[in-house]
Amino acid sequence: MHTYVIERSPANIGIFLFNEVEVLDFAGAFEVFSLAESEGVKAFNVFTVSETGTMISARNGLMVVPHYSFGNHPPIDVLIIPGGYGAEHVEILNPVVLEWIKKCQTTAALTASICTGAFLLAEAGLLNGINATTHWMDYERLESEYPKVNVIRDVKYVDQGSIMTAGGISAGINLCLHIVSCLQGEASARHIARKMEFDTD
Repeated sequence: MHTYVIERSPANIGIFLFNEVEVLDFAGAFEVFSLAESEGVKAFNVFTVSETGTMISARNGLMVVPHYSFGNHPPIDVLIIPGGYGAEHVEILNPVVLEWIKKCQTTAALTASICTGAFLLAEAGLLNGINATTHWMDYERLESEYPKVNVIRDVKYVDQGSIMTAGGISAGINLCLHIVSCLQGEASARHIARKMEFDTD
């Protein structure tokens, strides 16, 4: 397991939002990191970021107002890229989004994708030459469109140090608990899983 040194306290967790984002991808991550504590104090400053900061329509019509836009968000220590139709078919064609991801990745301690958010990392060139995973329905597409990525099947997540990827949807919770383990220790992650009644076995 990798360990990370983040001097900012609490560390800033930025979660990318966009139209047609998969709800549990971002909401699961938000829940995990929001429950993390250190000596009774919130361990992370968790916030959402979209390109413009205006309300987005997630999958199946859930309306969400992001905390920040690309232009005014705080520095990001851990960047979370969710998936969904909007990631794999819309934002993947948005050069502004791709450049923002690459810029954030250069200063973040950790960048992680959930589900088909892996396609945004792949399109940005961040998965070249490393292991990665995504939703099981999209293994073949990731392999065929991004041959430099070593796609790992049938796992909840893949840890490559400063880049991590999760399988489909609920696997993002497994990944975020793993990130908490890396940042705060396994006891903290187990405590959060217990509070969420999330089965990690």
